Amino acid sequence: MFVYKDLAMQQKPSFRIAAALLLAFSVAAAAHAEIIEQILVKVNGEIFTKSDLEQRQVAVLRQRGQQIDLKSDPTNQQLRKALDEITPQIMVDAVDEMLIVQRGKELGYKLSDEQFKSVVDNIKKENKIETEEQFQAALKSENMTMADLRRQLERSMIVQRVQQNEVFGKIGVTPDEARAYYESHLSEFTTPPTVSLREILVAVPTDAKGVNVAAEESAKERAEQLRARVTTGGEAFEKVAAEASDAPSKANAGLIGPISMNDLSPELRKLVEGLKVGGVTDVIRTTRGFQIFKLDSSTPTQTMPLEQAREQIGDRVFTDKRKVEFQKYLDKLRAQAIIEWKNADIKRAFEEGLRQQGTNAAVAPSR
Repeated sequence: MFVYKDLAMQQKPSFRIAAALLLAFSVAAAAHAEIIEQILVKVNGEIFTKSDLEQRQVAVLRQRGQQIDLKSDPTNQQLRKALDEITPQIMVDAVDEMLIVQRGKELGYKLSDEQFKSVVDNIKKENKIETEEQFQAALKSENMTMADLRRQLERSMIVQRVQQNEVFGKIGVTPDEARAYYESHLSEFTTPPTVSLREILVAVPTDAKGVNVAAEESAKERAEQLRARVTTGGEAFEKVAAEASDAPSKANAGLIGPISMNDLSPELRKLVEGLKVGGVTDVIRTTRGFQIFKLDSSTPTQTMPLEQAREQIGDRVFTDKRKVEFQKYLDKLRAQAIIEWKNADIKRAFEEGLRQQGTNAAVAPSR
């Protein structure tokens, strides 16, 4: 498959899945086994057919990695359930795409020969296609023609240009909006306090019966001796940790961190909060054995000032506004459109898709 996300929409269903889709929707056949293309909906005169829907359904099922085993599902229950789940969103997307492309064509947007050639060259490069023969073979394997490819690329380009020029390019973030977002999302711009610790661990050996009392007392005594070397003997904590610790951090002179204070256990956090930088804890019993910690460094809670956070705020507010404004734009296009439904089930799927989106916008009356 080409490394191009929109090409999947052009793939025609495999025999097995296509057959199941035909069973699911009961395609009508004319005399002499000539299959009649079924129109599901007309949007401002542009038709969307059963074949169009099946291609999109197959593409979504493939993207989801869903495999329908028809032999173990002779009544097509799995397939019907999968289609019931994906068809509402597919129909909303399909109608919206048709409306956007129609609007783009009204504005005169089209894919130039130079743009098409550039995209095709990129597809060839990304897929390591070196000759025109290889490219044509790749198209054939996707059941596509060059005209199919161009049509799909042009639709994608038109959708992007309409979104940018009609909606996104008109959205801005005011200083008041930025400040309001900052004040209501202050935690997003606040870094919790962190600490860097050094540790010395004296592990407690165990056997099949568990911890030996004598071994535990010996380990605790050794830990007390190591702490004394640091606190009263004047030796550097780093030196003692590198020489005598049983922890993996021994290789780094006992250093662990920086660690968010929020990630420390309540017991260790309480001990650390009572230390000044350079301070050493008492010997404490942990699940690992007997440990001693030194507070190597600490960083207090820090909140990014509004001016420094402004770019991040702009991106986040813009993203939220973009969704809202684009939805309003789609609602307007739908309300102005002449949508003629030719299949009641597909109309209900479309309406369900709108409900799933939380869209309550007026849609032009169907004919």
